[in-house]
Amino acid sequence: PRLAQMLPPTLLGLDAAARLLADAIGQDRHVLVVGDFDCDGATACAAAVRGLRMLGARRVSHAVPNRQVHGYGLSPTLVDELAGLEPDLLVTVDHGIACHAGVAAARERGWQVLVTDHHLPGPTLPAADVIVNPNQPGCSFPGKSLAGVGVMFYVLLALRRHLREAGRLSEPEPDLGQLLDLVAVGTVADLVPLDVNNRALVAAGLRRLRSGSGNPGLVALAEAAGRELHRLTAADIGFAIAPRLNAAGRLEDMALGIECLLSDDLRHARELASGLDRINRERRAMQQVMTDQAEAALSTLRLEGPPPVAACFFDASWHAGVVGLVASKMKDRLHRPVVAFAPAAPGGNELRGSARSIPGLHIRDVLATVDARNPGLLGRFGGHAMAAGLSLPGTHLEAFRDAFRACVEELVDPAILQAELMSDGELSSDELCHASALALRDGGPWGQGFPEPQFDGEFEVLGWRQVGERHVRLELAAGRARVPAIHFGGWDGREPPPRVRIAYRLEPDDYRGGEAIQLVVVHREPA
Repeated sequence: PRLAQMLPPTLLGLDAAARLLADAIGQDRHVLVVGDFDCDGATACAAAVRGLRMLGARRVSHAVPNRQVHGYGLSPTLVDELAGLEPDLLVTVDHGIACHAGVAAARERGWQVLVTDHHLPGPTLPAADVIVNPNQPGCSFPGKSLAGVGVMFYVLLALRRHLREAGRLSEPEPDLGQLLDLVAVGTVADLVPLDVNNRALVAAGLRRLRSGSGNPGLVALAEAAGRELHRLTAADIGFAIAPRLNAAGRLEDMALGIECLLSDDLRHARELASGLDRINRERRAMQQVMTDQAEAALSTLRLEGPPPVAACFFDASWHAGVVGLVASKMKDRLHRPVVAFAPAAPGGNELRGSARSIPGLHIRDVLATVDARNPGLLGRFGGHAMAAGLSLPGTHLEAFRDAFRACVEELVDPAILQAELMSDGELSSDELCHASALALRDGGPWGQGFPEPQFDGEFEVLGWRQVGERHVRLELAAGRARVPAIHFGGWDGREPPPRVRIAYRLEPDDYRGGEAIQLVVVHREPA
């Protein structure tokens, strides 16, 4: 898909948002963009600040909540801290639709509030001046899968159109296409479905990065991850760039990540990216310890019988910024909806949880049902079909575990509790070649809701070796083809059998270069 195929800007509230921002720019008022502490929120914040400045705003600043201090979104506590900045207009990005108290606190101070968000709303909307969210009631915009940064990009497009029609644009007209690499990174990182609209945005952003004209912060992050810009893919965003940005919000302060994305000095951006890379290494080590502890708890559960339809994990030593990653790992391990909890603050009673679900079970709807049936059990919650966040007092944990499992048992179709691997079939030995690998890579961008093709087949194992603690490298043969393979996380302490049946992706092996290829194994079993 190309940008020419983008959906027209028909989001509810878009024209009102453009007028609100145009008035603020024309009156030289202070616009404060309030970001979020994940990658979508950080890229949306950077896109908003950069875009507003390109469109003539002279007084634009930004702020972001600290996960440990403020919790999620625009809270009254955060509003109190922002008062010293004396903003006239708050613009929330990637949050706000569930922040009733925070929006009310800002309005009470006389500030205007523009909410831009994509999360599913509750039964009532916050009392903002304007709300732009494709998922709010009454919005006919068909692209319901926009990420937070995508919503903000549409707002900026509407603002530019409004200024153009009012004769207030400078010449040459600002090129908002410069923000598309930020849109691509936030969209891929947030795991929203890559429908036609999102694929057009992501593909355009990738083209910008590959051409060498991308955001200096993103360029520096790709370099820190050892990725070559000219062959960057959506997978590189998901596995290399996004985790380094997310790590700042998980363990420290996303302000560091946003500063990296707002830097126009590549040398400074590289210094910031190096710091983000260090934080990400700390995050990986912490995540491994927490996942190992969850695996140990799972072993205890299995001694008591088959796994339940849903699982909750908690450890008082866990870090609230990493529980989402643990929940995701355990969801993959069990193929069950999982919630992982950690103390919101050391020694405190409040718990923060992250929920991850399997296809066919809408996890935010599950939490909404639990909340409706058990008033006062949950604190706050929100999210999407596959991922959600919540808070509750520690004394409510056992009651929540029981209510959550009961609700999942009632709502889940037992058939979806059996994991499935979808295959596009077998490749012939002649198709296991560099030309096929390049065609598959360039056929994307692949991602959530638009998965990269994977194949299956039987292979002879010519050789193998353990790589690191958890991976296996294999030398495989099928007909005339001899091909290397890597199975990440595939080491189980046992020698592979002489023949294996695998599900795999075919990729160019950029590490070896030339026309080298490799199979990336996603499942392996004896033939």
